[in-house]
Amino acid sequence: MTIGIIPNIIKENIVAVVSTLVGKLEKFNVRYILHNELLKFSGKFCDRLQNAEYGDFTFLAEHSDFVISIGGDGTMLNTAFALRKSNLPLLGLNLGKLGFLAEFELSGIDGLIQDLVENNYTIEERLTLFARCEAAPEDELFAVNDIVIDKGRWPKMIEMTIKADQDYVTTFSADGLIIASPTGSTGYSLSAGGPIVNPKANVLALSPISPHSLTMRPLILSADQKITVRVMSQYKSVQINCDGQRVYYFNPPVDISIERSVFPMRLVHTKATDYFQILRKKLLWGLDVRKVLNNNQG
Repeated sequence: MTIGIIPNIIKENIVAVVSTLVGKLEKFNVRYILHNELLKFSGKFCDRLQNAEYGDFTFLAEHSDFVISIGGDGTMLNTAFALRKSNLPLLGLNLGKLGFLAEFELSGIDGLIQDLVENNYTIEERLTLFARCEAAPEDELFAVNDIVIDKGRWPKMIEMTIKADQDYVTTFSADGLIIASPTGSTGYSLSAGGPIVNPKANVLALSPISPHSLTMRPLILSADQKITVRVMSQYKSVQINCDGQRVYYFNPPVDISIERSVFPMRLVHTKATDYFQILRKKLLWGLDVRKVLNNNQG
């Protein structure tokens, strides 16, 4: 078994964290390959890292059985994008704040490695999103969490007309629209009032951003439908961003189609991880916050 390791090099003490991880992998006789971005810190390497095998995303995709992303949810999203066509199972080692996608902690890494070695894990496929703009068909927009249509620098609202397949849905004015996968339903979409969607659900959540009408509410559509959004704005461009990481600008009026991507994200789960447990722990979902605060103060 070979594990590719992709660290977020801007994280504090990242060299020490990687060194700890690979030391534990060596104890289990697991081969590993490090992403070559880490070589920027070669002056701080111990002998273990100096003699390690390195490669770019393409090399890791071709020679790894799993990939460990070290950082936070943003690092996990970036890793998923870079390896979207590889079909590799991913898991995240959380060094960030929330760690909703990056489910594993460094303190439990021994148990995680043992589960991988003993095949004591499952792989869950998460649907991802693909979008295309008719004005620029060469741009292939991919997202794990969400694709957001935004007014950009324009201070006023934009007008959007939604179709599901060929059926007219509605026309409304707002600051924007979030099209979220079930995985992304606990991200920006949730902040905009969207629902929490179980990752096993085959649906997409459409959440308007600050709509002008009080009757405009989030909408759930089948992930098997093709969503088309026609965007009108008096400004020179509208903004489309994918997972809050990749931003594209198009001149209005513009037609954008969004559908399920043919490249799902494959996440590794062990008995140590449970979706609803993560909801309760990370978002305090369903919990009486007063009791949580009292317990922490006690």
